[in-house]
Amino acid sequence: MRNDTQFHALHQDGILLLANCWDGGTARIAALAGAKALATSSAAVAWGHGYADGSQLPTALLLETVRDIVRASALPLTVDIEDGYSSDPEVVGQFVGQLIRAGVVGINIEDGGAPPELLARKIGAARAAAAAAGIDLYINARCDVYLRGLAEPGARVAETLRRAALYQEAGASGLFAPGVTDEGEIAELAKGITMPLNVLARPNLAAPSRLAQLGVRRLSAGSSPAEVMMGRLRVYMERFHQTGAIDDEQTFHYGPLNQLMSTAR
Repeated sequence: MRNDTQFHALHQDGILLLANCWDGGTARIAALAGAKALATSSAAVAWGHGYADGSQLPTALLLETVRDIVRASALPLTVDIEDGYSSDPEVVGQFVGQLIRAGVVGINIEDGGAPPELLARKIGAARAAAAAAGIDLYINARCDVYLRGLAEPGARVAETLRRAALYQEAGASGLFAPGVTDEGEIAELAKGITMPLNVLARPNLAAPSRLAQLGVRRLSAGSSPAEVMMGRLRVYMERFHQTGAIDDEQTFHYGPLNQLMSTAR
């Protein structure tokens, strides 16, 4: 089965869990942990290169990262491209074409604070690039109504569904609604769309099995894995500079880690 076909199929039954990675090494660890597909976090990729999140990362570095992940793992890969790194839909479409040639079968692209009509045009350009490349690109339209508070609490479901219809008409494959946690609202969103619903993991979110019952088909960890890793690394480095200690009970020791990185994809 082609990777693009396989990736679409992973959204049809149950719930797809994506513990977002940010380079070839973390992609290998995600695969070792049981990932069925790979997804990047824009924040994690940016931080890994020493940039802030928020469309600050040069697209050349993102392409380099994508090639590194594809070299390291044969799993289907979807990439978070934030707002497409441009306000020009034509430029976004060209960049999506480059990502497809690098081996990507899915993208996340967000509306943020911009008018939803702009994201619809970007989605259309991405869909055209995918058609030209002959792949069924999974376009996950991220709707930031909840994450950015773009509507009053009682109106967020309706506004998200309004945008979802616009994005689906433009060529979106799925809806990503980060920030929603209420079970009733999640169920309303899932029932109100005819494409798979993706939500973002949060401490107060229902368990994956319950989310699947509510109609969710994809659960993303987002930047959380990178935040955990960076947090532990900071503590470790601070302790080392204070004491010289290098012991840590959660260490992935040199031998097995190096063997993992030596494994052919």
